[in-house]
Amino acid sequence: MERIKTGIEGIDQFTGGLPRGKTILITGDAGSGKTIFGLQFALTSCQQNLKTVYITTEEDSKDLFTQGETFGWNIQSTTDNGLLRFIELAGVRARVTEAEISIDVGAMKGSFTKFIKDLPEDTDTVIIDNIGSYTAKLTPYEFRDRFDLLVYELKERNITALIILDSATSEEFNEIALFSVYGAIKLMKRENPYTGRRERVMDVVKMRSTKTPTQFMTYEINNNGIEIISGVESKE
Repeated sequence: MERIKTGIEGIDQFTGGLPRGKTILITGDAGSGKTIFGLQFALTSCQQNLKTVYITTEEDSKDLFTQGETFGWNIQSTTDNGLLRFIELAGVRARVTEAEISIDVGAMKGSFTKFIKDLPEDTDTVIIDNIGSYTAKLTPYEFRDRFDLLVYELKERNITALIILDSATSEEFNEIALFSVYGAIKLMKRENPYTGRRERVMDVVKMRSTKTPTQFMTYEINNNGIEIISGVESKE
């Protein structure tokens, strides 16, 4: 199976990269590095000459450019050469909400198909950061129905997708999404019981047809982005 490197050495070492044409779910707490993970993967995809689209639902591209500069990433060069494109949905969502309030009707149910309807035909990789903004008004059944359709349409177009879903959203949605995707990685912050210090750990919850770590991988966010600082034995 063809793989796409994530740019995070420890993950690439264990998994060989993310399976091409499949959808991977990223979940995590606030401050765990979900957006950094997405940006790092986007830039690494461009380095592999893959046409990449980054869909942001909460931040504008200027904020992401600024964040990238913190790690010395030249995002501008990848947009200039046409390999990376940003689609901003935050403003669209705000206008829709305002319109709903003005006409005094129930809030529109979340639809995930809008995430991919504007993708160029030659898109190889897409990062959606994040779908949590579109789930607040959905029942679990509605979420599963829409999420399954999104994953199906991405697969039909052979697009490798990284979908970010924050843990602040219902834990139930996190669990439902887990069943629909090919792979899932959870980013967490916890207190180390031995040192008493806070640390970030990563759990490769599942990755079909892939060798994965058996335990949590400790990682840090440093000047280079996300780096794994401890790994463990692997499982099939």
